Amino acid sequence: MTSKSGDQFLFKSAELAEGEFREASVEADGNPLWLVVTRHNGTPRAWLNVCPHQGRSLNWAPDKFLVDPAGRLVCAAHGAVFDPADGACVSGPCQGAALRAVEVSEAHGEIRCAPEPPG
Repeated sequence: MTSKSGDQFLFKSAELAEGEFREASVEADGNPLWLVVTRHNGTPRAWLNVCPHQGRSLNWAPDKFLVDPAGRLVCAAHGAVFDPADGACVSGPCQGAALRAVEVSEAHGEIRCAPEPPG
């Protein structure tokens, strides 16, 4: 993918290992937008860092996420489990809901995002 006008740098490609979850912040309409970013099957994916259960951040500390033995993201607040392929909640208090996806691209050794403000 090529980068688009307005894309914001998230990470160097080498800084996001397969199956790793990282926290990133970008600006949308002058406000910070916190993301959780992963690489799944070689492709970077990102979602708003907001659990659909109660709107809390998914991480337990800055840039620190819980992961179950199957490599799925676990919300630190109430244990909801999210599939890294599509952000769907597969277990826990918001089962059937999903994280809100944010489009990311990877080109020239960089992972970038052109965020849209939450709506």
